[in-house]
Amino acid sequence: MASQVDQKTEEELAKIASVEGCELLEVELKGGTLRLTLDHPDGVTLEHCESFSRQASLILDLEDTESASYVLEVSSPGLDRKLYGPKDYRRFRGELVRVTFRDSATGDRKTVVGTLGDFDTERAGGSVAIRERESQLTTCLPLTAVEAARLEIDI
Repeated sequence: MASQVDQKTEEELAKIASVEGCELLEVELKGGTLRLTLDHPDGVTLEHCESFSRQASLILDLEDTESASYVLEVSSPGLDRKLYGPKDYRRFRGELVRVTFRDSATGDRKTVVGTLGDFDTERAGGSVAIRERESQLTTCLPLTAVEAARLEIDI
C-alpha cells in the first residue's frame, strides 16, 4: 500500500460508508495503521464497523499493489470527537468544546474551553463563537484559525 490512500480509493470508501448509513470522517495512514473513522446520526455501532470493515478491506486489497502490510482500524469518533468542519460546528452547538487556534494578532497558539455557540457563514470559510467556561466571555474565531477542535467531556 502506498504511504497514503489515494483520492479515488477514499471516494470509494466514502460510498461504502454512505450505503451503511454512515459518513466517512477521516482516513489516516500512520505507522502501519490505516484508521478509518465513521459517524452515524444515531451513533456508530459495532455492526456498522464490522460491515464497513469487510467491504473496505475488499477495496483496499485491490489497491494494495506493493503488498505492504497495514492494520485496518475502523472506529467511531468517540466521546471526545474531533469537529471536522461546518457541519459539526452546527450539529454540536451548545456542547462543551476545546478549541486550539492561532491568534491572528500575536501568532500565538491558544486553547479555549467553553460552550460552542453560533456558526457564522458570512465570513469566508465561516466563524464560530465559543463562550469560555471560566470567564464567560465569548470568543469568535474564523475557522481558518482553528488548528484543532473537539468535544470536551464534562465530568
